[in-house]
Amino acid sequence: MSNAMGILGKKIGMTRIYSEMGKASPITVVEAGPCKILQIKSAEKDGYSAIQVGYVEKKSTNVNKPLMGHFQKSGSEAYSFVKEFRVENAEQYEIGQTVNVDSLFKVGDLVDVQGQSKGRGFQGVMKRHGFSGGCAGHGSHHHRAPGSIGCSAWPARVVKGKKLPGRMGNDTVMTKNVMIIDVRPDENILLLKGPVPGAKQGLLKIFCKS
Repeated sequence: MSNAMGILGKKIGMTRIYSEMGKASPITVVEAGPCKILQIKSAEKDGYSAIQVGYVEKKSTNVNKPLMGHFQKSGSEAYSFVKEFRVENAEQYEIGQTVNVDSLFKVGDLVDVQGQSKGRGFQGVMKRHGFSGGCAGHGSHHHRAPGSIGCSAWPARVVKGKKLPGRMGNDTVMTKNVMIIDVRPDENILLLKGPVPGAKQGLLKIFCKS
């Protein structure tokens, strides 16, 4: 987990841009912020130093009373997403302060991007782990099965961590050192080089590197 301030955003999709030489580069378009600082946590009071931010306003009627009280304490509206960023210098921020893309990032910066990967459901070993599979002949009866998984008389069990069929995807994934190609503060847009985790409209946490 990055120990730096950042911003929340949602993945809009991917496109490409062309250099002057005509070379195409893959680009992820992210709508980031604005985020409102809801709470400042200190090591003395909370045991750790962090900044809590809210993203995407929503109707107060859709929020329960305890959570709405938390929002009102910071003088803010209700938000759909509330996340924290661990920081070392939390005292330089203020409750109610707005965090925008131009206040944190500039073109050429490297950032860490965290998101929830696409869920693939229950998958077999060939798709989940890249197994080659068995013989393709009609009489093999062993095409996509994992094969033998057990041990001999000792330890007489399946060892933990064995690559087997199971749930694939829907994991928290961090992509590090992603370059910012462009910052468009009037649209709250970041253009990031290459892919980032998650599906379209998925929530992203973007961490500063400096």
